[in-house]
Amino acid sequence: MENGTITYTQLLREDLGIFRVTPDGEFPDFKAGQFLTLGLPLDSKIVNRAYSISSSPENKKFFEFVIRWVRKPLPGRLTSLLFNAKEGDKISWAKPTGSLTINDTLPNGEKDTRRIVCIGGGTGLAPFVSFAQHLHDTNDKREVVVLHGASYVDELSYKQLLTDLENESIEKGKDKWNFKYRAAISRPQEWTNRAWHGYKGRIEQFLRTSDNGKSALEELVGEKITKDNTIFYVCGWQGTIDGVMDYLKAKNFVTEKNKREDGSYEVKFESYG
Repeated sequence: MENGTITYTQLLREDLGIFRVTPDGEFPDFKAGQFLTLGLPLDSKIVNRAYSISSSPENKKFFEFVIRWVRKPLPGRLTSLLFNAKEGDKISWAKPTGSLTINDTLPNGEKDTRRIVCIGGGTGLAPFVSFAQHLHDTNDKREVVVLHGASYVDELSYKQLLTDLENESIEKGKDKWNFKYRAAISRPQEWTNRAWHGYKGRIEQFLRTSDNGKSALEELVGEKITKDNTIFYVCGWQGTIDGVMDYLKAKNFVTEKNKREDGSYEVKFESYG
């Protein structure tokens, strides 16, 4: 494990926060979508837990994370320590790893130019915030859609950043930067969500075909979603991933774990429960 410092904390709600960790030494390279293992001391031992990095690989100043404080059924040991930590506290970290990374080439070696659709449930948005910033910073011309599902409006952790990226796409034009962001709130009847006028329901319902024969996603991008023009990246609870696949299997999409003999697939996912 390497040494680092907690250099920024921001509570979005009592059990959800954004944290930045600055390495004490050399900053390692990593790929958008990877995770970092963090460690804090507890009873003379180090408690470790892996978290997806939400900052861009081009940012060499700090690692950023959006983390939920696990309190049920039992308090999470690392998250309890983290939510009680202060800016300036020391923290250990292990080198970035993980396979939920962006495909740049197809199995046959050709450039992958498919539309990128990212579906994040809760803190499963984190790797796709890294995706979005990386694709923006490297002037990637692929169409990128980020869909985020949450229970409450104050859990839309990167709403401002992702909205700004979409506004830039509108201003510059799709040929320069082609990006869209949409969020869904699954508990619109709750008092704290009373001002929400966006999409209501679970985020995977963006893929459900409506009476006009199109899904909300197809309405958004302006064409039919097929396995030849779109690749999906999904992160969140297993229920979110299962919900997405319920819609995509009917369109003959397959996951990386069940890829075809020629190595092709259209869905990469990472679950945390």
